[in-house]
Amino acid sequence: GHAFERLQAWAGSGGLIGPDTRFFGIFHDDPTLVAKDRLRADACMTVPPGTVPPDGVRMLEIAGGRHAVLRHRGPYAELERTYRRLYRDWLPGSGEEPADRPCIEEYLNDCRVLPPAEWLTDVLMPLAER
Repeated sequence: GHAFERLQAWAGSGGLIGPDTRFFGIFHDDPTLVAKDRLRADACMTVPPGTVPPDGVRMLEIAGGRHAVLRHRGPYAELERTYRRLYRDWLPGSGEEPADRPCIEEYLNDCRVLPPAEWLTDVLMPLAER
């Protein structure tokens, strides 16, 4: 949350947030295996070409390719059940393998203006190439 607040403060002051701006979270660790204070994640947003980030902000490119996508509706604190559905329920019978890249969350609406029950998040699991 704090990383997104700092990112949005920088982007907002620079006029970088518009109607087509997309926001993502990239999660590098499994919270069931890694202590909360050691979890690694990136708060991300799309920016116009040529944007120069300030100190403490780095540019990343999210890899394309095949992804399994599951839409979550509700508070972020309940995203764990969506990950369970994806990994425990869908993946074993899908014939797919996850790629060696972290999962991505795309936040589809503004949590600052909507009640948590209306928040929409796509969970994207990168899939191994066939």
